[in-house]
Amino acid sequence: MNGITLIGFMGAGKTTVGKLLSEKTGMAHIDFDDKIVEEIGMTIQEYFDLNGEAAFREKETKVLKKYIDHNYVISTGGGIVMRQENRELLKEMAPVVYLETTPEVFIPRLKNDHTTVRPLVVSKSPEEIKQVFEPRITFYKEAASMIVSTNQRTPEEIVEEILTNIE
Repeated sequence: MNGITLIGFMGAGKTTVGKLLSEKTGMAHIDFDDKIVEEIGMTIQEYFDLNGEAAFREKETKVLKKYIDHNYVISTGGGIVMRQENRELLKEMAPVVYLETTPEVFIPRLKNDHTTVRPLVVSKSPEEIKQVFEPRITFYKEAASMIVSTNQRTPEEIVEEILTNIE
């Protein structure tokens, strides 16, 4: 089996599902946010504050290129699809699974997540978070080779659907 790449908005469950897929497939799990933090030597929030979103997206592209030919389960950052170049690269990494999640599901997750700083949604209202999310929907669908709804489903159910559809 080739690697599996997960895309989706913040709070969609990419890291949780990625870790479970890793256990089920025996492939190593790579979280792009962790790889970027290693590469930049600071938190994503600090990098955003110092360099802005465009510089962060460039780092994200560099990490993506390192793993274009991979045999890993990859959990990407929620904004990886914002650059056309990244969407084209993702299309070469099939299967790419879009973990489709509605704002009604991910907004409470984001508000309750105190372990990770998310620069584009920190201190934002639910309406402002939706404004970050909505332009990305088309990009997620464009880059994905498979769409899996995560609403009202356990991570185990999501993993089972992914593995069934890949095999």
